Amino acid sequence: MSRTARTATVAACVAASLALAGCAGDNGGTAGAGSSTLNIATMTLPQSLDPAVATGSALPYFQAVYDTLIKREPDGTFSPMLATEWTYNKEHTALALTLRKDVKFADGTAFDGAAVKANLERFQKGGGASAKWLNDLEAVDVTDAAHVTLKLKQPNPAMEFYLSDAPGLMANPQQFAKGDSLKTTPDGTGPYRLDKTRTTVGTKWSYTRNADYWGKELPYKNIDISFFDNETAITNGLKTGQINAALLQTADQQIAIESDPKVKTEKQEFDFQGLLLFDRDGKITPALRDPRVRQALNYAVDRDTMLDRIRQNRGRTTSQVFGPETQAYDKKLDGYYAHDPAKAKSLLRQAGYGGGFTLKLPRVTAIVNDALAASLQSDFKAIGVKLVWDTLDGASAIQKVFKDRLYSGMVMNMGQSASDWAAADELVTPGAFNMFGTTDKVTRKLLPVLKAGSEAEAKSAARALNQHLVEEAWFVPFYRMSYLHVSDGTVKIAPQSGMAVPSIYNYAPAK
Repeated sequence: MSRTARTATVAACVAASLALAGCAGDNGGTAGAGSSTLNIATMTLPQSLDPAVATGSALPYFQAVYDTLIKREPDGTFSPMLATEWTYNKEHTALALTLRKDVKFADGTAFDGAAVKANLERFQKGGGASAKWLNDLEAVDVTDAAHVTLKLKQPNPAMEFYLSDAPGLMANPQQFAKGDSLKTTPDGTGPYRLDKTRTTVGTKWSYTRNADYWGKELPYKNIDISFFDNETAITNGLKTGQINAALLQTADQQIAIESDPKVKTEKQEFDFQGLLLFDRDGKITPALRDPRVRQALNYAVDRDTMLDRIRQNRGRTTSQVFGPETQAYDKKLDGYYAHDPAKAKSLLRQAGYGGGFTLKLPRVTAIVNDALAASLQSDFKAIGVKLVWDTLDGASAIQKVFKDRLYSGMVMNMGQSASDWAAADELVTPGAFNMFGTTDKVTRKLLPVLKAGSEAEAKSAARALNQHLVEEAWFVPFYRMSYLHVSDGTVKIAPQSGMAVPSIYNYAPAK
């Protein structure tokens, strides 16, 4: 992946983790029981409504106006959307799609196979945060208006997942030559249209039901997505009915809202928080080349205390980066690295670092608060490792960490994909989070099987890969964080597999 694409990926991940001080201001009126308007609060701010740059927690902004080729249901299964059928060839190197007929974009242009080809090629070359997901796409062959085949450079079992996410969003190709028109004037086939008269970019995006929508009508006539830059304001909005639905990440705000008898809540574990070790080859910190040193860091971390004091036990400690929805996940690996400073010191002595070493890490305070920074520093100090924090803002973190590559790792919050290959591709293959391209005999053997093997072979490879990453301590995970989906009592919310935030299809009146 190019450095430009790699940096874009990281920018999205860092930006999604940042929480700024203050409130976004007036976010419109109420939407109580029986209201035709759903007001969703979010801390994710889209820089554009052009689907070429769509990613992660910003997807609801796009889902309102753009359909995906394949729909991902709340439980992670796939169902028809703009594609009614799809079939892989035996080798998983070609995916044939049958498309819906009589679907039109906002300006009346017909959706067809040529539109699919134009969108996928544009997304692949657009430099967006998720562009690397289409790295294996070699060509899009258009048989006719209703049939296309995605030709792949090599087998890729995650294409259904990708086509239900940002790469699958379909915009009107007639707009592609009009500069940045899609940035503020989306043109899709989705269930809503952007209502510019009620939209204030940077604060609130308002959508009105598309009267000509080809599919099933969603329950709300209007959807407003309001941006806030702190969760206290969101919690207050939920209590007063100014907001109907939101995701709360911080433990204190979760606790604050749960005491309100009116609200409805739904828990979801999605992100893990942990130290991503980039420098497993010891280019910056030579000690990290030895797996015993990386193992020592894992044994040093007191995960139970961190979870208790920092997250108030809202989550689960873990030593693995694969989430429970994947086939790679092994419950036993959650507790692989118990807190054992004595064992950590012994491993450091065996590796020749009995006197310790210095580890300098970047710190973005919105991700690493004071309590977490002090806890990790104390745990490492107890085994003789001096942790030095270099405090950065989001922009400087992107430059210094991912472009200049000045640090050996970074504490981050990472989403856990339900797709084994998507998870491995994000964290294990060379790219943003394996910036020095670390590999070994085991990963070189297992990754191709995970990607191209039979279902049974891929499952076995996924579990073996996970076991290897934990044993070799490629990462230092802390815990999976428990998030809370909250409504003001008027809305029923279904958490979305593979996303921290629900899809817009996952909201319905509580009654």
